[in-house]
Amino acid sequence: SVPLVVRGSTRVSVLCLFVCYYCYSYVFIHIYILDMAGTKLFGKDLSQYEELDIDDLLDQLSPEELELLAGDVDPDDSLIPPSERNSYRKRLIDHINTVSINEPDKPDFVPYIAGTVRGKKWVPPPPPEPQGGDEDDEGDGTRTEVEVDLDEELASVLNTASEDEIVDLAAILGFHSMMNQDQYHASLLNKGKPLGVGWGGITKATKFKALPVEPPNDTNVDEAINKLTNDDPMMKELNFNNIRNISDEKFSTLLQSLSENRHLEFLSMSNVGLCDRHLPDLTHSLTNNTTLKTLNLETNNISPSGIVTIMEALVKTHTLEEIRLANQRSSVLGNKIEMSLTTIIESNPSLLRVGLHFEFNDARNRVSKHLQKNLDTFRQQRVGHKMKSCTVGYPLLPPFMSLTVHQDEDD
Repeated sequence: SVPLVVRGSTRVSVLCLFVCYYCYSYVFIHIYILDMAGTKLFGKDLSQYEELDIDDLLDQLSPEELELLAGDVDPDDSLIPPSERNSYRKRLIDHINTVSINEPDKPDFVPYIAGTVRGKKWVPPPPPEPQGGDEDDEGDGTRTEVEVDLDEELASVLNTASEDEIVDLAAILGFHSMMNQDQYHASLLNKGKPLGVGWGGITKATKFKALPVEPPNDTNVDEAINKLTNDDPMMKELNFNNIRNISDEKFSTLLQSLSENRHLEFLSMSNVGLCDRHLPDLTHSLTNNTTLKTLNLETNNISPSGIVTIMEALVKTHTLEEIRLANQRSSVLGNKIEMSLTTIIESNPSLLRVGLHFEFNDARNRVSKHLQKNLDTFRQQRVGHKMKSCTVGYPLLPPFMSLTVHQDEDD
């Protein structure tokens, strides 16, 4: 029973089940009274409270009493943190913290003295002694050399080989533990031995090479959009990388003008804040543009489904050769998206390079095989085009010379 204070009257005990729902600063308190006649709780008859109006009781409570009543109830609202759903929990935690801070530490039976060792000091066990079974062992813990039977020719080659040649051989065989990083990379790149590095050398970290700061992109956005809209024949490349202040209206104008442009071949829009709301204009331009060869959209906020939409737009023209879409909003595309992208790429015969990270081996292998197939087809077409302009190593005769030859043969 929860005591409720009624103004101008005595206390009245009412059996209440409180469930408080807090939503946008509105508090609804539903009080359910047992309406069964003759019902008793803890031996008390509750029939006298059947005709009691709950709204009248709540209207008679002061704001402080209402707040106290609401604080004693554990509301079932996920918008309120668990620590604030019950005032008892907060007071209990505060009491525990206060007691833990104010309670003094237990005194030590033996006071601490710096530098004094008490008890048994730990002594590390001695290292294991080598098991000497050969007569050649000296018995002083030195390593035993193992003899390997080699051919006379191979033994003579190894005995006369220099340190650089042995390092190169170890790099070829993959013995990375026999050399440090500088030796390994120098052997792979066919460079000389690094200075101060040998078999007994100390492996050191490679010195950091500070790269110069990339200068800001000084491309005039408005001027570039005007040239793109007017189909300027001198504009073959357009670089908008790292320009973050492009508005949605300029994006819309830029992408719509790309649809009618017939001279632009390279467009780079990396780290410009491109997202899914710009994709309708972009996909419309990609389905109509027939001259664009390279498109770079890396480091933007395009979703995995938006990447699929862009790749589907490329299938309609078959003119784009390279597209880069890495480092987007989601680092992991998922199996479903990767399989969809693989199917779309396999239906595109013009793509030669795709800048995307595939997590699954199946998608990665299928995409690489298809791109290799497109590269081979492109190479065969290029070689075949060159072969048409020559005959057995000799160039074709001009039309007027061929006409003269035919006349001589007829004569």
